[in-house]
Amino acid sequence: MGLNVVGAVVGVGEVLWDLLLAGPQLGGAPANFAYHAHALGAPVKFITRVGNDDYGREVIRRFNEMGLPDTTVQVDELVSTGTAKVALSGDGLAHFTIQENVAWDHIAVTPEALAAAREADAICFGSLAQRCQPSRNTIQQLVAATPPNALRVFDINLRQQFHSRGVIEESLQLANVLKLNDDELPALAEVLSLPGSTEQKIEHKTERQIECLAQTFSLRLVALTRGAKGSLLYQEGRWSDCPSRPVRVVDTVGAGDSFTAALVLGLLRKMDLDEINTLANEVARYVCSCAGGTPSLPVEFARKFSLTPAQ
Repeated sequence: MGLNVVGAVVGVGEVLWDLLLAGPQLGGAPANFAYHAHALGAPVKFITRVGNDDYGREVIRRFNEMGLPDTTVQVDELVSTGTAKVALSGDGLAHFTIQENVAWDHIAVTPEALAAAREADAICFGSLAQRCQPSRNTIQQLVAATPPNALRVFDINLRQQFHSRGVIEESLQLANVLKLNDDELPALAEVLSLPGSTEQKIEHKTERQIECLAQTFSLRLVALTRGAKGSLLYQEGRWSDCPSRPVRVVDTVGAGDSFTAALVLGLLRKMDLDEINTLANEVARYVCSCAGGTPSLPVEFARKFSLTPAQ
């Protein structure tokens, strides 16, 4: 089967350098998503903006090296490429301090970006890149421009104070797939006043809140990642609960983004829900065992989606 089996996958949002002790690592949730979707065999375009500086030129060089096209990477002459300071706790969890007023706050609706959105079979976006009005307007316009049957994946990615109820609700109304983690669900439940807070058992509360999100916003699927506890998928009344297997965690940077990439490819391939969940967990576990958000993925992963590995 060829690459065109899954159609075009688009990521839109932030690209930045995670300033780790070991040195800068290319990052940003939608950038990680785009990298992993490409590594798993999908044709990918990533819409973002960098500064006309050394970090920006290195982003473009790295994309070229990865095989990601740079035609939708915009260059800003006025503001710099984004960075984030990253501190790792003892269990490998990453904590970010993200620079403000950077190039990805000013993503524009260019002809190239609009064409990519209109041709997308899936588009992935988050809340962080919508912290400023220019990129928020652009992202929402591009998501709305995708074909009616496209997957519109909102990987919520709550970071610091860079989110609001308005942005979250607007994004959920645009999306038809939601991906979040077990830290983000309680925060989202509080922001949106979801039911279930009186439930005694945490799993009952979680399931009620996921069902409520799916029904309220007409979501085709909700994916909840739970770290070492695995992941939970909900699709039109059906549940898939996949426990994780132990892994030596180096860091968790990019693991959730790799899960989202595998989830999207599985949905585009119309694979069984449990199979998608299992594969997405395997990919995320592997990324947790490596340093940084964009390690090279074993070619076996792409083959499990019946796709040709990226060169």
